[in-house]
Amino acid sequence: MNSKEIIEQYNSSVIGSYGRLPLALESGSGAQGCNADGNTYIDFGSGIGTNSLGYADSQWADAVSEQAHRVQHVSNYYYNSTAAEFAAKLTKMTNTDKIFFGNSGAEANECAIKIARKRSFDKYGDKNRTTIITLVNSFHGRTITTLSATGQEHFHNYFFPFTPGFKYVEANNVQALCEAIDGTVCAIMFEFIQGEGGVNVLEQSFVDEIFALAKQHDLATISDEVQTGVGRTAKLLAAEHFGVKPDIVTLAKGLGGGLPIGVCLTRGEYANVLTPGTHGSTFGGNPVVCAGGLVVLKKLSDPAFMDELQEKAAYFKKSLDALPRVKNVSGLGLMLGAELDGIAASDVLKKALEKGLLVLTAKTKLRCLPPLTITYEQIDAGMAILHEVLENE
Repeated sequence: MNSKEIIEQYNSSVIGSYGRLPLALESGSGAQGCNADGNTYIDFGSGIGTNSLGYADSQWADAVSEQAHRVQHVSNYYYNSTAAEFAAKLTKMTNTDKIFFGNSGAEANECAIKIARKRSFDKYGDKNRTTIITLVNSFHGRTITTLSATGQEHFHNYFFPFTPGFKYVEANNVQALCEAIDGTVCAIMFEFIQGEGGVNVLEQSFVDEIFALAKQHDLATISDEVQTGVGRTAKLLAAEHFGVKPDIVTLAKGLGGGLPIGVCLTRGEYANVLTPGTHGSTFGGNPVVCAGGLVVLKKLSDPAFMDELQEKAAYFKKSLDALPRVKNVSGLGLMLGAELDGIAASDVLKKALEKGLLVLTAKTKLRCLPPLTITYEQIDAGMAILHEVLENE
């Protein structure tokens, strides 16, 4: 089928809950995708940060294929060596103690919320000590509870009633954070960089205050690193930029290299809160997904790869900064948002697509989340397209 036929067939059978672009990707390699008609595209979006190693990385694809030929799934009644190896490697790399396996960022965040609330109840026996503070402009998922945790009012519609027990404070507003803490609060949940909220980076002083207040009031710290983790900020975790160790860390997106995964990492007493029967996930710890994830982790554990990633990220930001009509660039590593002057990011996205470049938006900003394996030549080629679009629109 050609692109038009694929799009028509898809739209006739799939619920229209997404505003899709007219592109049917069928193959790819690295940071270059190819549509059904044979046209190629440089990808500055990587499936919203999910294809961390780009399209069809050979080592990743071989590992996934080999695992699928051995065993594709075991229920959580049983153990599996691939999941065991993945869990051991990830907890060691992140300096955490134990992991819960799920399938998505929303599921990982649901798990984090349950751990924080159960730990509070186990320790204090107070059914009212359940409130979790999150930040305005945060995004934590699409389930009813993670939408409730999301601090963006326009998401709080249609699906009433929402899960109670969340307060929202403005990011980097220490006074508001202090005032929100009372005897009902059990945790503070945050993203170091708000991705869907506009690629907004938390200030170091605000992060420090989160951890100081959490220690003072015995609150869990939950860092949502669904988008910021797995090398996206040129470090394994964004937390490393801020010198802190949250009690609970959630990861997803790039961790599976393109396959669905979500994990909830825990430290200290939080590692033993969940007991048999208190939580579960049918596909959690899937061996095929873990096989792909192991390839991602092995690349990120290579110092040479990480050094090159940091250099590449600096080059990408410098190139983005130099484009016409770019007022400023926010973010860290290869998670960047460009504020534009006199042109809508959504218009740039569409024009770039026509010229062979895939980019994203976040609020009013043009957002870039390229594969960690993108080459300098591909960066240059993509920036040339953006330059043409921005200069001529």
